Amino acid sequence: MIDVSTRQPVRERSVGPYTVVELHGEIDMLSAPTVTARLDVLTSAGQPLLVLDLRPVTFIDCGGLGVLCRVRRRTLRRGGKLRLVVDGHRIPRILRFVGLNRAFDLYATLPDALH
Repeated sequence: MIDVSTRQPVRERSVGPYTVVELHGEIDMLSAPTVTARLDVLTSAGQPLLVLDLRPVTFIDCGGLGVLCRVRRRTLRRGGKLRLVVDGHRIPRILRFVGLNRAFDLYATLPDALH
């Protein structure tokens, strides 16, 4: 059994004007409240400039997709920008499957997302 209290699915740092948020492990119904709480803070003031690095994500379910949709809505509502860094085809394929592929700006590398 996984000890949920020791998991840290969100790590963040500033890079220029952007806040880079690395999401780690499983972004699912169990971790969604923790991830949502942190992203809500980051999207609560100003014009958020967020880059979500999803490369360390090993699994995402409807709870995780809900987190992505929520942070997108909150960021755009404040006139900010949201960019997703994804590697491979797993996350883009999931987004395409559920009809969200055009809702997000996807980048293959962090440097690409920051320019």
